[in-house]
Amino acid sequence: MTTFAEATAVKETAPGVYAATIPDGWQQGKGAFGGVGVGVMARALLAHEAAAGRPLRSLSAELCAPALPVASELHVAVLRQGASMSFLDVRLLQEGALVGHATASVGKARELDNVPYTPPSPPRPSWNNVDVAPIGPPLGPIFAQKYEFRLTGPLPFTGQSEPQVSGFIREREPPSAHDTPAIIGLLDSFWPTLYVMESRPRPAVTVGYTMQLLVDPASVPTDEPLFYQARGAGNGGTYYVEMRELWLGDRLVALNQQTFALLG
Repeated sequence: MTTFAEATAVKETAPGVYAATIPDGWQQGKGAFGGVGVGVMARALLAHEAAAGRPLRSLSAELCAPALPVASELHVAVLRQGASMSFLDVRLLQEGALVGHATASVGKARELDNVPYTPPSPPRPSWNNVDVAPIGPPLGPIFAQKYEFRLTGPLPFTGQSEPQVSGFIREREPPSAHDTPAIIGLLDSFWPTLYVMESRPRPAVTVGYTMQLLVDPASVPTDEPLFYQARGAGNGGTYYVEMRELWLGDRLVALNQQTFALLG
């Protein structure tokens, strides 16, 4: 069974060009779940900027087509490189066709005399008092087997009145250390909040993925799950937007906004 790190591994083949192969077993429907597609793009752009020692601060991605379990090529370009920040672009290609595209900002930490703001952390039980939920085939997507879900909110297709989802999440085979792509995958592991209001399954795909990373991923321990919560923000026609958060105790780890296209 491949780990998330293995599924999103890249290898430089030419300046600014990286090879990857998304393995079988990470699907959500026809293609890999969005966290793998965005994760492999993030890994390529971070590899391209590795020498500068600039962690990812924000990323915005579009998933243009299903990412299939085939050989892939990633092209990374530096849009602008300053004294402390860089702005990059990455394109994910399969069989010559564009599958995904992302832009990102990476930047060194700055020492400023500012007052840090920590939002109030959401209430929740202790994670070890919440049972592991059996999320996976045949009712759940294939990739869900790679994660451990402990739910504190409702299951999909249970006819709830509010589009909210919450629970604890971690990889079933914990990495030796968290990195940025791993956080991207965790943010994308849960189902759309709209699903808890539905009474039956309906197809939906992520077309837009924007995230901000607020802590050093390596400082996030792997021996306990992170708390995930999401809420619906609204919809326009057949497009639906929601906001997602990952927490470690009282620390907000990352924020994520996703745009879904509803297909049926």
